[in-house]
Amino acid sequence: MQNKTIILLLLAAIGSLLSGCATPPPAPPVAKETVILLPQEDGRPSAVIITSKTQEVVLDQPYMSSSFEAGKIVASIVPEETVKERYSDLIAADPPGPKQFMLFYESGDIKLTAESLKLYEQVKAELKNYPAGEIVVIAHTDRIGSKKSNDELSMRRAESVKSFLIEIGIAESIIQVAGRGEQEPLLPTKDGVAEAQNRRVEIKVR
Repeated sequence: MQNKTIILLLLAAIGSLLSGCATPPPAPPVAKETVILLPQEDGRPSAVIITSKTQEVVLDQPYMSSSFEAGKIVASIVPEETVKERYSDLIAADPPGPKQFMLFYESGDIKLTAESLKLYEQVKAELKNYPAGEIVVIAHTDRIGSKKSNDELSMRRAESVKSFLIEIGIAESIIQVAGRGEQEPLLPTKDGVAEAQNRRVEIKVR
């Protein structure tokens, strides 16, 4: 699933050591596990279910927390400031979630629409500073023209986006491209129909 639920999972063993020859061996340490639900970057709602043998607790609010203590799940809300201060290192180390962009094209061409030209600049700004491990570029067409010509057009669109990505400093080795032609429309149409929503390139960054 495309949306991202970020959870801080913190484990701390709590126990005491007893000394002395006549002292019985110490009991095993009791693990205390805390789960904190962080808000999504795009503001969309998210949730996680915490279960035990006897309980089920749903965390469905930002900064809602559950702790497993003495065999029982205890839920609470942790102040945002407390989470950011206490777990700043863990939050900073969390990798960014996947991103997806969609660009649309003029009919029969690799020329972007006016709206997508504006988005192009946003894509450029975001990807320059995004630590991508892999970028997949998948291009599509509408059903104007032959299947063969649309396969070729979709690859031209994909390759043009690849060139753009390389120009802004993204390593060619992490970019994969594919042309789907008219095979995977957003809006299915009859042959010969010019559908703007199907003339597109999807850029998936992960």
